[in-house]
Amino acid sequence: MSGKISLIIILTEGIRGHLNQSRGVTRWLKAETGASVVEFAIPPMNKILRVTKLKLAASRLHLMSKRQLNRWFRETGAAGLLEDTVKTLRENNFDPRNCLVISAGSDPARFNLALGRLLGMKTCVIMTPSLLGTDHFDYAVVPEHDAPSGRSNVLTTLGAPNSIDRETLKEEAQKLEESFPRGVEDSYWAILIGGDDANYGVGPEWARKRLSGIMGLAEKAGAGLYITTSRRTPPETEKILYEMTRNKKYVRMLLLASRNGYNPVPGLLGLCSHVFCTEDSVSMLSETVTAGHEVMLLRVERKEGMRLKIQELTENIVKRGIVPRSFLWGIPRFDAMIERFRKRGFIREMPEDIAEWSIDTVDRDHGDTAFNEAERAARWILKGWE
Repeated sequence: MSGKISLIIILTEGIRGHLNQSRGVTRWLKAETGASVVEFAIPPMNKILRVTKLKLAASRLHLMSKRQLNRWFRETGAAGLLEDTVKTLRENNFDPRNCLVISAGSDPARFNLALGRLLGMKTCVIMTPSLLGTDHFDYAVVPEHDAPSGRSNVLTTLGAPNSIDRETLKEEAQKLEESFPRGVEDSYWAILIGGDDANYGVGPEWARKRLSGIMGLAEKAGAGLYITTSRRTPPETEKILYEMTRNKKYVRMLLLASRNGYNPVPGLLGLCSHVFCTEDSVSMLSETVTAGHEVMLLRVERKEGMRLKIQELTENIVKRGIVPRSFLWGIPRFDAMIERFRKRGFIREMPEDIAEWSIDTVDRDHGDTAFNEAERAARWILKGWE
């Protein structure tokens, strides 16, 4: 007989941001239910296998028989994943009906759905998986900028769920300070820098222009700076950042993601009073707001070309009411999300010329739970659990 959640299986492809979202929702579920938690990695695949078995064939997963699903696991190289899952259920005498598989990202979503259908476990997907969609999952936690369907199995979020909470902020701040101690400054600011993707660019000239203004402002205000980049930050931009910050005593940390795999963001959010964040990273924006900060938003370069022109044309058609808002994509879609954050008082946009701008240096109360989409998602899942 079905009861409360006894086991949560997190599936991951190794992308840190995706795993962070799954762990964020899971930790709240575990806190409420005491469920056991295991994490399994999906198998790596070459390009041909990803297209034929993971994308095309997986679009029919909901129609497959148990025999076909077993064969699909073998063909994708995931027989071991299936065996580990079955072993976990049997050794602990878990009723599959009281187990939840959770994942974020398109690739893990295929294995999520397959495990759920084959073994009778419930499934939760975070974000909308390409080609697969969300209709066949028991629960789908989808950010508003993904234009979710509005079905009863879908929870719409503002930004991305994450694992930020008071305890995490405190622990990570202490850990960070052991490696990068604070000095004698009056306050400490964090600068979180994203990187290049299909829509945005964070080039060296952008860094030179925008970061020099913040650095000057920090020096004038007597603030220490902690700066980090992402895996998407171009090497030439990281080089410029290094040149700009070396020998600057008030720069307490420059952590370049290309040289250090450590994730300093939770520690920075617990250590610093103000957080500057580039617009391209949904996860960084969401984590900053969840930590109780007002985001000091830094606009970045927008890639010109036909892609941007089509995005702008689509946005114009949406504004005229010809097609629904779900047709928005690319930059206009992310702009709409940022505007929602701004209207709720979570974002302050930084001016292009920041040199003469003044900043409130009063520390904030870290860990404000007024915004926590991971907790909200967990409570929604529990409310719908049968």
